[in-house]
Amino acid sequence: MNARTDTRPRIAESELQSLGERAFRGLGLTAADASDVVRVLVLADLFGLSTHGLSRIESYGERLDLGGITKTPSIRIERVAPALVTVDGANGVGPLVGMHGLRAAMEVAKECGIGAAFVRGSNHFGPISPYGYIAAEAGFASMIGSNATTTIAPWGGSDARLGNSPLGFAVPGADGAHFLLDMAMSVVARAKIRNALKAGESIPDTWGTDKDGRKTTDPKAALDGFLLPIGGHKGYGLALLVDLFAGLLSNAAYLTHVKSWVDAPDEPQNLGHFFTLIDTARLGSRAWLIERMRDFAAILHGSPAAEEGKPVIVPGEIELRNMARQREHGIDMDASVLAMLQQRAGQV
Repeated sequence: MNARTDTRPRIAESELQSLGERAFRGLGLTAADASDVVRVLVLADLFGLSTHGLSRIESYGERLDLGGITKTPSIRIERVAPALVTVDGANGVGPLVGMHGLRAAMEVAKECGIGAAFVRGSNHFGPISPYGYIAAEAGFASMIGSNATTTIAPWGGSDARLGNSPLGFAVPGADGAHFLLDMAMSVVARAKIRNALKAGESIPDTWGTDKDGRKTTDPKAALDGFLLPIGGHKGYGLALLVDLFAGLLSNAAYLTHVKSWVDAPDEPQNLGHFFTLIDTARLGSRAWLIERMRDFAAILHGSPAAEEGKPVIVPGEIELRNMARQREHGIDMDASVLAMLQQRAGQV
């Protein structure tokens, strides 16, 4: 067996959940609200999405300290049609508002077969895959999206007018092997470019442009410029679609109306999200869905690998394998993130 080369500390899921909850309580959240926030962020860490996991204690904590995020929001949910709800997040921490939106959509979807929640008054809510996973575990297929701070220029434009808005889909799979697709509209997230800058590394010229719209391999120039969308003009169109649903239809901020949490950390962002859920039990039995999902995956896995050692994967497989490994051996955490959590937890 090969020796472990990763020197990051490992911490058990239950221990990390407890530490995270104490850290967010130290920031002024109630115990129940802290539990919601940490559930999403720990799932992100379990999936291997460390840039969107509990490392967010840094940016969330700064904004909570400055009053840019409300510590104890009065979140309001209104049912505006049998299968449609709106959620006013009252400027709460994003994952907290997101969990309220998810639960509201699940409730109406359970009753009506399909349900949607349109959310406003929120902030950065983490990655989408944790929400899709929670929904899939409960038997729901989902389409979930959020808008974001402007980092992408309109196709053919020369300044940032739309956000790198994430969009995700999930479908319950056999034995927990859920289909989980979580993608932003840029080739990579800004966090990857920031990590390259910290490491002193160059980036591929397909990731971003400088402030004049020219392709660059310099991470600093890319951070001062714009992200490039996936698929060119098609990615641009998808980003607009997500912002129309998450921002405009949700009565949240949209496009350049979204405040930058970096440039104005003390001001509310008024981000928007949408959650569209389908109760798969209304379409057929659990056994019916499991059989079809197994066959679906088998068809894809049956394609011979184009490159040896790199078989075809179904979206979600990497994240779920990371989860299984880390639940068994512990979650790999950055020492500096653990230190921040412990510091905040000490404020309780």
